[in-house]
Amino acid sequence: MREETAMFEQLQKYYALWREYNAMYENWAKEHGLSLNSTMVLYSFYEDMETCTQKTISQKWVIPKQTVNAILKDFEKQGFVEFVPMAEDRRNKYIKLTETGKVYVDTIISELRRIELFAAEQMGTEHMESLISNLGKFIELFRKGENQNG
Repeated sequence: MREETAMFEQLQKYYALWREYNAMYENWAKEHGLSLNSTMVLYSFYEDMETCTQKTISQKWVIPKQTVNAILKDFEKQGFVEFVPMAEDRRNKYIKLTETGKVYVDTIISELRRIELFAAEQMGTEHMESLISNLGKFIELFRKGENQNG
């Protein structure tokens, strides 16, 4: 029982950090006139400007397709993106950045990446590898526990 209480306390600390982490990104986005989801959509373009589709963005960031669509329509109104039908399936569309959109994405996401890289560099390679490894292990074991319990 005592060990379970200690683990529960550890989980509570993890949840508090997880909430703070999410709030930190949400606040950053808000300071730049964006939502967290719209920032993640911009991040998609920053990482891969050639093959963005609503589906790939939705899957990558676990954002509902309707939300991605609304964000993209807003970006289209602002002149940041345009929809280009796919040659192989004209019902689906690639999302391409306009020249204005490229400048906007680069400006916004470069600033965010600079902050992220600063934090990662300050932590150092060993701590970053540990962070990634530990979070990966937690995800693996969570899924294993899910499969065992239901």
